[in-house]
Amino acid sequence: MKSAIVCASLGLVLFVSVGASAPPPPDIRPVRTVVAAASAEGEPISLTGHVRSRTEENLAFRIDGRMIGRQANVGQVVKPGDVIAEIDPQPQQDGLRAAQAQSQAAQAAFHEAANTLQRQASLLQQGFTTRAQFDAAERAHVSAKAEVDSTAAALHSAEDQFGYTKLLADSSGAVIATGAEAGEVVRAGQTIVTVAHDDGADAVFDVPASLMRQVSPDALIEIALTDDPSVHAVGHVREVAPQADPVTRSYQVKVGLTDWPKAMRLGATVTGLARMEGAGGIELPATALTTEDDRPAVWIVDVKTQQVSLRAVELQRQDSSSIVVTRGVEKGEIVVTAGVHALRPGQNVRLLGAAQ
Repeated sequence: MKSAIVCASLGLVLFVSVGASAPPPPDIRPVRTVVAAASAEGEPISLTGHVRSRTEENLAFRIDGRMIGRQANVGQVVKPGDVIAEIDPQPQQDGLRAAQAQSQAAQAAFHEAANTLQRQASLLQQGFTTRAQFDAAERAHVSAKAEVDSTAAALHSAEDQFGYTKLLADSSGAVIATGAEAGEVVRAGQTIVTVAHDDGADAVFDVPASLMRQVSPDALIEIALTDDPSVHAVGHVREVAPQADPVTRSYQVKVGLTDWPKAMRLGATVTGLARMEGAGGIELPATALTTEDDRPAVWIVDVKTQQVSLRAVELQRQDSSSIVVTRGVEKGEIVVTAGVHALRPGQNVRLLGAAQ
């Protein structure tokens, strides 16, 4: 707005601008950024697990009975053929004697039938007997032979039953648990002792499903005692549970230990360290992510003009802490990681804590 000022002595009229102000300075927002870089190696992850024998065997009797003795206790080392426990053998011994008597009777009957058939054959040739009598003798001979075979099978079964009264170890290892004491009546299949075979050990972990997808099955796992990290070993994944635990929704993973140190005893708590697979793209903090037309996007800072532009990206992975961009961001570009929701295209920014 202009105001007129009259100078009477000179007869001049001056016009002076009143209320004019300088243009406002550009809006510069401070932002935090990172320099986009592809990581060559995945992040380390650590889980807690425990040591178990690679093979654990539950030994049990095949028959019911009253256990009269158990020779193996927890911590004892057993070898193949060692007697673990015994049940009362008297019922099986009586059954064995009865089977032996039946077998002997069947053999005697067979011997008699064989002699009768031989005599009938001789008499038939001389014409002193009938064909019907010969056929009856032949039939009795066949029946006696079948009875011998049947009693022989019964005798073999009775011998096995008698042998089952002793529980024997079939492999070497250490007893880690017991399930019955002398004097108890046990049933067939009931665990008497559990033997940990000496064929190696596993470190067992419960792994979340998200980590299952990010760790290579061929990854080398470093195992160390939780209370003494100087005791350590290495191993590879040997077995992965095909189904998640219904309660924890995690998967049981067994890592076979190489050069298993004896100080890493069964049941010890261990820590497993592995590295996730390489991202295969540009890994950025999750706070860098915004949207453009319902598509993921990030803000890129122009180094020369210090202005930002919104760029759509494609994601390989997204979680609560990070994202992996496979397309849309190039290595070396500056990406805004804080203040993304207060920016507009072309806005001037001031970098805070830019990673170089």
